[in-house]
Amino acid sequence: MILIPVLALALALTIDFAFGDPKNKYHPTVWIGKLISKVILLVRSGSPVLEKLGGVMVVICVIVLVSVLILLLDSGLKYLNSLALNGIFTILVLALTIVAIGVLLKTTIAIKGMEQHATEIMGALSKNDLDYARIKLSMIVKRSTKKLDRQHIISATLESISENIVDGITGPLFYFAIFGLVGAFIHRTVNTIDSMIGYKTDLFSNLGWFGANCDKVLNYVPSRLTSFVMILASIIMAGNWRHSLEVMRRDGPKTESPNAGYPMATMAGALDIRFEKLDHYILGDGDSEITEAHFKLAVSIMKLTTILFVILFTIPMIVVLSYVGWWSFV
Repeated sequence: MILIPVLALALALTIDFAFGDPKNKYHPTVWIGKLISKVILLVRSGSPVLEKLGGVMVVICVIVLVSVLILLLDSGLKYLNSLALNGIFTILVLALTIVAIGVLLKTTIAIKGMEQHATEIMGALSKNDLDYARIKLSMIVKRSTKKLDRQHIISATLESISENIVDGITGPLFYFAIFGLVGAFIHRTVNTIDSMIGYKTDLFSNLGWFGANCDKVLNYVPSRLTSFVMILASIIMAGNWRHSLEVMRRDGPKTESPNAGYPMATMAGALDIRFEKLDHYILGDGDSEITEAHFKLAVSIMKLTTILFVILFTIPMIVVLSYVGWWSFV
């Protein structure tokens, strides 16, 4: 029944927009992160080859575990629906299915959570508390934040908002549309692994190699598709969409990641500002100071991009794939 995933999707977005993320002790992504942190200790060694193999096993084992749990839930829901022939029981089971899928799907996306975290950084900057802003920023970026000035803190914050559109919103929704709840969770799991150990440091360069490359593969299409949806959002938000398209094409490939640069460059162009990671890249060519107004517009573009992506890709893909019999939720 096509209506089930569509309603579950609507419920997931409604919960996120209204309430944001649950507390850590209730958040599946946090549980996955804790599992990864424990398992990764078991495969550390002094051998680069063994650590790479260990990193591969960590990714495979965690993905398999998460997938099995989601598929067991899916099987349980299908079984309940097979028993629901008519009457009030049918309605209750359908409602349970929609709520279960919607609540779990919500945990793979982070719209309000990103907005809230970025707002805390901007709030600290408004009070000239650069130290606190740097601490909060360090929680969402991989770069060192200890010596960043005000403008580079704001730049990094808006870059994170831009990248999160793919990592924390459209990426999971892309794979949800194609593979259902298990697809969204696999994307979320791989992204969590990459964010935890996907660093080119002495400690993680081998352990995180496979996870980082899996993340690159999974986000290749979503990052580029999302960038075009962001341009459409900037048209609606009266942003500089022509410049956004130009900067995306020109600067998207400049980052070390083959994917992250596209949404960031698109956002920089739409806002007519420049993003800069010291000694790494410059995206966009605006020379104006990045302000609170830019931050608010970036958040609005993030939210509108989410809605447009769902309308233009996620729901149509669910409908088409359901029609051709690719999969079904129940």
